[in-house]
Amino acid sequence: MAEVIRMPRLSDTMTEGKIVSWNKKVGDKIKPGDVLADVETDKATMELESYNEGVLLHIGVEAGNAVVVDGILAIVGKEGEDFQSLLSEAPAKDTTTDISKNDSSPAPASINVTQNVSDNSNSDERLKASPLAKKIAADKGIDISKLSGTGDGGRIIKKDIDNYSPSANVSKSALPVVNQANLGEEGFTDIQLTQMRKTIARRLSESMFNAPHFYLTMEMNMDNAMAARNAINEVSPVKVSFNDMIIKGCAAALRQHPDVNSSWMNDFIRMNHHIHIGSAVAMPDGLIVPVIKFADQKSLSQIAAETKSLYGKAKDKKIQPSEFSGNTFTISNLGMMDIESFTAIINPPDSAILAVGAIKETVVKKENGFDVSHVMKVTLSCDHRSVDGAVGAAFLQTLKRYIENPVTMLV
Repeated sequence: MAEVIRMPRLSDTMTEGKIVSWNKKVGDKIKPGDVLADVETDKATMELESYNEGVLLHIGVEAGNAVVVDGILAIVGKEGEDFQSLLSEAPAKDTTTDISKNDSSPAPASINVTQNVSDNSNSDERLKASPLAKKIAADKGIDISKLSGTGDGGRIIKKDIDNYSPSANVSKSALPVVNQANLGEEGFTDIQLTQMRKTIARRLSESMFNAPHFYLTMEMNMDNAMAARNAINEVSPVKVSFNDMIIKGCAAALRQHPDVNSSWMNDFIRMNHHIHIGSAVAMPDGLIVPVIKFADQKSLSQIAAETKSLYGKAKDKKIQPSEFSGNTFTISNLGMMDIESFTAIINPPDSAILAVGAIKETVVKKENGFDVSHVMKVTLSCDHRSVDGAVGAAFLQTLKRYIENPVTMLV
């Protein structure tokens, strides 16, 4: 009997997925494990594998279009089987979005525009790599023509990119060439929104305009933290970063201030008994927030190992939905980019987010005159519907005690 393949929900915030490309066509035989299509979600581009066996009878949405979660992607069954009744049983509303209709006017002829979004070249060499493999290869700077594919018909797939060991030499031909004739001319390139960027825009707009934010900034002395980190890294099996120490400190402080570890649920406030801390990571097309679960129950070295693994998965587009969902509190750290202080927008459904700035040297007055100390500014953004000012301030005071005397959060 023919079976309908629907768009799966690949993340907790996903409402639709864009079909980057179909790897099978109507009439092809399908078996479990075959990659049917490359799907761009709000978090990453993923390969959609088949759990069915049979013949691909129908494709419900063309490449380049988006379909809502649970919308019909395809129908698989026996060759020649009638599947029209399955389509008639589907919701009558249009579940697809034609991405191509949003294109603006073409760029001026004097501008040489190259985009990596899709590749419709008829070259056989180009068609032997999946769009997902091409995208990951481009992100890693890998020359895809040097790879041998292990997919159907020698097709290069994601696994081939993951297993490739790049050469130390970089081709000079890969360097951009400046066209002197075009200097001084006006022009622009319209960048199509990715599913990730759409979701970031929607969720953060909802957060900013629906949640009444207020901000609390505090300065912390980092002299003891710096000395403690050096001592910890002499014995730790994995290098511990300042961000790992902040995650540990926040987890310990949240245990003492459960009101901050809450979620606004419109009709009620959910007081979370577990502490799952999200740590924002910058990606080429947006942000993703890997989650360190039960952070208060883990040692610094465990947190360091887990964050390193999750950040690597996120940047290699291997992170799974369960690894970037379920946060109860979020940290956004721009200190490594020399940002002294900033405010962050709350990551729903959290009630608060901590923005962490750079560690800076400053002159301070001490008993026998003046000396140099290291300080770090943090800013807590709070949802006033669930967290009051005094509650947020008390949380920061506790966090400050932990960070300024790291031994206290290790016992």
